[in-house]
Amino acid sequence: MITSTAVRLWIGAAGYCTHPEWLTLRGGSLRSVSFPAGFACIQHPEHGYILFDTGYSARFFEETATLPQSLYRYITPVVYQQADSVVTQLELQGICSDQIAYVILSHFHGDHIAGAKDFPQATFIYLSESYQAVKDLSDIRAVKAGFLAGLLPDDLAQRSHILHRSESLPVTSLLHNDSSLATAPSLTNFPWQQGYDLLGDGSLIAIELSGHAEGMIGILLSTGTADYLLCADTVWSSRAFTENRPPHRLAGIIMSDRQQYMLNLNKLRQLHNEYPSIRIVPSHCNQVLQHWGGQWL
Repeated sequence: MITSTAVRLWIGAAGYCTHPEWLTLRGGSLRSVSFPAGFACIQHPEHGYILFDTGYSARFFEETATLPQSLYRYITPVVYQQADSVVTQLELQGICSDQIAYVILSHFHGDHIAGAKDFPQATFIYLSESYQAVKDLSDIRAVKAGFLAGLLPDDLAQRSHILHRSESLPVTSLLHNDSSLATAPSLTNFPWQQGYDLLGDGSLIAIELSGHAEGMIGILLSTGTADYLLCADTVWSSRAFTENRPPHRLAGIIMSDRQQYMLNLNKLRQLHNEYPSIRIVPSHCNQVLQHWGGQWL
């Protein structure tokens, strides 16, 4: 276990969007392919149920009904029905929306926050810089940044636990490394230096993965049988880091910092090569859903 407290993990998707593959993967085809709007439900032994992002919801279509916000869904066509909602999928697992204690927002793009209003009892966790980067944008600039302010609860500020870069700690002090086990991997070469212990018990460790969006975070966790990195949009698919195939340069138009994006993509490749037992979960990867989706891990 790379973390000190085991949790349960359920990976799903709330709708999907479509893009030409060549935009998201170097050498990809001209055809349009689907990218699921992934989310994860985490069951913590003490804190109960926690979400990592929310995927799409019907509110996405309400917020993009008129210009300029409608440009969002015309540029990125979305396929969604109510049965795809996080709320509906959780109910099938016997989980009510008011049982969600925390919603971790990796970043503030519409396909990650569209269901935020569905969890009235939840505390929202995110990196300050992630929200600061988008909250005051004009309509046109917000659309370019993939942000739809109307998707967020009106009382977001009152229900937020905000992370600050100044509060980060050395990640090697946060991760669990049992040196008494011969099979335990050394963390000496762990690609990221700083992290955040979200719940104070070593169960969920956030790391900053900026580049796709300013202040984007991923989550390291263990289920007891496997370790996971929920890496949000550090890549759009697993093939990007397993085959070293970054997106086309045109994809940089929607990135907050292309240089930072490439830095974290390379760190993801390093993690995959040096710690192959850690399961990397990009939010929009069909391969991940096929292997690990729709079941408690």
